[in-house]
Amino acid sequence: MLQRRLFHAALRHFFSGTQQTHQSLPCGLPCALRPGHGFVWHRSKSTGLPDVRERTLIAVKPDGVQRRLVGQIIQRFEQRGFKLVGLKMLQASQDVLSEHYCGLRTKPFYNSLLRYMTSGPVVVMVWEGHNVVQTSRTMVGHTNPAEAMAGTVRGDFSMHVSRNVVHASDSVEGAQKEIQLWFQAKDLVDWDCWVQTSTSEV
Repeated sequence: MLQRRLFHAALRHFFSGTQQTHQSLPCGLPCALRPGHGFVWHRSKSTGLPDVRERTLIAVKPDGVQRRLVGQIIQRFEQRGFKLVGLKMLQASQDVLSEHYCGLRTKPFYNSLLRYMTSGPVVVMVWEGHNVVQTSRTMVGHTNPAEAMAGTVRGDFSMHVSRNVVHASDSVEGAQKEIQLWFQAKDLVDWDCWVQTSTSEV
């Protein structure tokens, strides 16, 4: 509630056109809200907020791209309150896919999986937020669409386990490895999002 009052006070100050100094602003307001500065909310390290820096990899598979589902999938994660920090579309190479699916090499469907994943472009994303790995797995739904709950990505869009639209990292450690596999550090944008602060406060 206090944060909301401070935010509205800052907006009034920002649009008032007055020449008040930074010292006259309400205590705790970021300097980025002063007239002439970009409107960016900086999260204070002293707020006691839970860790919102956890990241996960979400990939829209070739069938999801072909069916024009990328926008709807992005919208679900944005509406949930997660922050997009990495995004690219590419034709995945055999080398990257063999590393990504290294745990499935002994499975009988491994070769067909690689053929499917190289059949068209994929869209890979990195999302950041509190408990994002576990929450994303819930949002994506069961691997087998027949067992996926309505309201999940697979429950709403997928019809067969071999065409289940999307991939989501299954653990924090797994997410870290997958992000490093698909993205270079320079591809990830570390930006401040005041909405993330307000939606993560406890």
